[in-house]
Amino acid sequence: MFKEFKEFAMRGNVVDMAVGIVIGAAFGTIIKSLVDDVLMPPIGMLLGNVDFSNLFAVIKAGKTAGPYLTLAEAKAAGAVTMNIGLFINTIISFLIVAFSVFLVIKPINEMKKKEEAAPDKKDCPYCFSSIPIQATRCPHCTAELKKA
Repeated sequence: MFKEFKEFAMRGNVVDMAVGIVIGAAFGTIIKSLVDDVLMPPIGMLLGNVDFSNLFAVIKAGKTAGPYLTLAEAKAAGAVTMNIGLFINTIISFLIVAFSVFLVIKPINEMKKKEEAAPDKKDCPYCFSSIPIQATRCPHCTAELKKA
C-alpha cells in the first residue's frame, strides 16, 4: 500500500498540482495585500475617506454598547457585525485573481488552437485521397505533387 501511495504521489501531474496550489496560495496573499494595502486606500480616499476594512454594520451589540469606531473594537466587545468592507475587498481580490488567471490561460488556449488547426493531411489533387502534408508523390495514384 505504501508503494502504491508513493507511486501516486510522485506522478508528475500530482507534483505539478501541488506546486500550483502552493504558488496559487502565495499569489492569493500578494493579491490580498495589493487590494488591502495599495488599491483600497486611494479608492476609500476618493469616496470621502472611507476605510473599507472598517466598513461594517452592527447586527447585535456586544457586552459594551456601541457605537464602535472600528471593526476590531466591535469584535472585542463581542458585537455581531456584517463586514461589508471586508466583503468588498474579497470581491476585488477575487476579480484580480480571476483576471490574472485568465491572462495566463488565454495564450495557452490560443497555442492549443493553433496546434489543433495545423493540418497534417492534404488531399491529392488527382485522386482526392488523403495523404501526409509533406508528401511529394501520392502513394495511391503515384502522381507527382507540387510543393506547397
